[in-house]
Amino acid sequence: MNEVQTDYATTPDGVYLAYQTLGDGPIDLVWQPEWPGNIDLDWDAPVWGRFLTELASFARVIVHDHRGVGLSSRDVALPDLETRVADLRVVLDAAGTEQVVLGGEYTSGSVNALFAATDPQRVRSLIWSEPGPRSLWAPDYPWGAGPEYHAADFEALTQWGTSRYGPAILAYQRRFGNELPDSVAAMASRKSRNACTPDVARQLSTLWYATDVRAILPAIRCPTLLLGRGDTGPETEIAYVAARIPGSTVRALPDGEWSDDLIDRELEEIRRFIGVETPSAHVDSILASVLFTDIVGSTAKQSEVGDTAWKSLVERHHDIVRDALSRWRGSEVDTAGDGFYATFDGPARAVRCAVDLQQRVHEIGLEVRAGVHIGECTVIDGKIGGLPVTIGARIAARASGSEVLVSQTVKDLVPGSGLVFEDAGEHELKGVPDRWHLYRVVG
Repeated sequence: MNEVQTDYATTPDGVYLAYQTLGDGPIDLVWQPEWPGNIDLDWDAPVWGRFLTELASFARVIVHDHRGVGLSSRDVALPDLETRVADLRVVLDAAGTEQVVLGGEYTSGSVNALFAATDPQRVRSLIWSEPGPRSLWAPDYPWGAGPEYHAADFEALTQWGTSRYGPAILAYQRRFGNELPDSVAAMASRKSRNACTPDVARQLSTLWYATDVRAILPAIRCPTLLLGRGDTGPETEIAYVAARIPGSTVRALPDGEWSDDLIDRELEEIRRFIGVETPSAHVDSILASVLFTDIVGSTAKQSEVGDTAWKSLVERHHDIVRDALSRWRGSEVDTAGDGFYATFDGPARAVRCAVDLQQRVHEIGLEVRAGVHIGECTVIDGKIGGLPVTIGARIAARASGSEVLVSQTVKDLVPGSGLVFEDAGEHELKGVPDRWHLYRVVG
């Protein structure tokens, strides 16, 4: 086996992402860290280092530190989910990876889930150990962390980076039934102070507690392996996740604290699973963020300024919208009169594009309404369509002048992006089942 190779990938905004590769197996496999760490130290951890090394005995393993932590650029804004997906794509490009197996555990699988749903042709398969698409408890998600767990987590974070952090995290995890071995304590303290500063750790924890990717799980179409320890029956969290990812496979691992036997069982399940045949590159559905905009009061404005001036205004409007789409990496799908329909590979960019173009068209005396949604869309003759597109259009129709409305799904996917929303209430959307909770972008 080759030695660990360390390199840097550079993002379009100049952030350096440290990544490492080990092994020369026939399949590329990325494993996402569950919590901020340092990829140099991960190989030294008794449990984690052995797990990665054994993975590299049958795959080319790729690991990286996300922006803001470890060996990657740390003097930058912390990444939201969408940014982590974009950064993963940069790492894969730098590593020369065309198609990859994505692996992760607990909430780290959220990054892989969004990547697999939005870029399906690039994902061979998905492995999610102890899957957790949401961190916090909710009435429809009883497996999430309740207030007591949340408070204990932040209490442990007050010791982040110090020699006291390891024992604190050990006691905190054991208090809630996660029997970590004693050997974890010293390594946890060392890894934490080599990952980031205490304030960053608290910010990252807050960000992940606010993230919820449940709505995108049905859009994952690649072969998916879900690994759970102990009970995997119908009332468990892993069964809940499996019911939402089409065709996913559930495998039960021994319960109890981490041991060589548990690692060997997990590795054997992974080894067996990634031998599956690569799915066809033909894709007939894809997770996409859709943006709809149109000019408010266009008929009155046209009557006010006259046909010639109106034609000039519309042309300037179109130039502004297309420039904003280019700036935020959107793809124009259709234009009808004074309205635009565009798609993005991330919801935060779609929202920022809407805000950007609204501000700029206001400078030429126009008002635009906008709606943003994300969902599993069908690909028909190369164009993206389906119910999520209809929903996006209906959300835009609900907006007032200079207002951007988004769906609950969009709001749940962008914690940490800096976007601010206020509740716009529940609405019926013409031709769409159920009532939809919408949010107004206010910052």
